[in-house]
Amino acid sequence: MTRTTPPRPWDVASVFPALAGMARTATRLHPSPGDPTVHESSVGGPLLWPTDEAWPVCADDHHPHRLTTLEDVRTLRRILTQAWQRPRPPRTNLLTPDEQAVVDRIHAGHDPSLLPAEPLPLIALAQLYARDVPDLPCPDGTDMLQVLWCPFAEIEDSPSAVHLRWRQSGSVRDVLADPPAPDFVGLDDYVPAPCVLHPERVVEYPAAHELDHALTERVYAWEKEQQQGEGQGLSYRGDLSVAPGWKVGGWSAPWTFCDPMEVRCDCGAPVEPLLTVDSSEWDGESTGWRPVEDRDETGRPPYPDWDCPTMVTVGRGYTLQVYRCTVSYGHPPVTTLQ
Repeated sequence: MTRTTPPRPWDVASVFPALAGMARTATRLHPSPGDPTVHESSVGGPLLWPTDEAWPVCADDHHPHRLTTLEDVRTLRRILTQAWQRPRPPRTNLLTPDEQAVVDRIHAGHDPSLLPAEPLPLIALAQLYARDVPDLPCPDGTDMLQVLWCPFAEIEDSPSAVHLRWRQSGSVRDVLADPPAPDFVGLDDYVPAPCVLHPERVVEYPAAHELDHALTERVYAWEKEQQQGEGQGLSYRGDLSVAPGWKVGGWSAPWTFCDPMEVRCDCGAPVEPLLTVDSSEWDGESTGWRPVEDRDETGRPPYPDWDCPTMVTVGRGYTLQVYRCTVSYGHPPVTTLQ
């Protein structure tokens, strides 16, 4: 199955030639629910991990309001998925009494004092093979990237909550079949649902905050003019610059709830966008990026949300931008909510 991003409604680089030199390619991952194997690129799928290699852990302090478990998260999603798929007469509860009892127990959570003091095993976030993702940078001798993270709120700017592992897939002989898992989870929104990927390469232009002030003002003036004319509703941020959704490479996500800031590696070197973890594949502002194949929702149940197949919501619907150091692949990633 493929995913096809519709053509941009305007060739903005022809209107503003200065943007032409700023074009970058990005690979939209287009995750969709599936059952990936260790030999496939995926979000939330199993990792091709050697049995003789230590599993990464998070040593940060965590302060959750409540705890859940990976099993509870999966149980809750299974119950809700089945409930929304079955026929339901009018004025009938969505859940059966037995299902409601399980859901209530899961929502009640566990006492945060039960959280172990020792470091927590990370969980698989994404596995990307270079053969599938043209924009994936890989160190010499490697052909894949594995990304793991800690499913707790303290994920931004954390030294150990996001872990990158580049490896040569052909060197893995014995695969770890039952990787370690945390006893508890702080946020069920940080447990990705298993998804297969449908990578697609697109062209992006920088978000407005990346442009110099004069060019930004010209772009906004042109945008206002278009919105008052035949391009009514068109916006540079939503339609013409940075693609929404999970992606590799390209330009970083626009800053939303806070002012743009300079991002650098702890070593002082510049960084570049590596992986964008988005809370949705499109939203009300960026529906123009919605793939052609996903436009018809006929017969699709309302749960899970079609624009969020990974079931990952970052913060209050933000984007987690994962940057890599441009000097050394061995340096820890820099993560920001944008």
